[in-house]
Amino acid sequence: MHYTYKTQGTCSTKIDFDIVDGKLHNIVFTNGCNGNLQALGRLLEGADPRFAIDRLEGIRCSGGPTSCGDQLAQAIKQAING
Repeated sequence: MHYTYKTQGTCSTKIDFDIVDGKLHNIVFTNGCNGNLQALGRLLEGADPRFAIDRLEGIRCSGGPTSCGDQLAQAIKQAING
């Protein structure tokens, strides 16, 4: 299933991703640090959603309350919890 999440508090403004057969696919960030966010998407391609949440949740960027990684964790949590 395809999901779109509007981020808050980051340079990226949106995250699109799919969960197919219980695995993450096609993670794409809109805006933000392009190279780093492409790398994050590639590293998590085919990963279990809980793995991504466990690794990314709580990461902060530049002293702020969140980061693009943390926002992805929040997006995945929302997707798997309905």
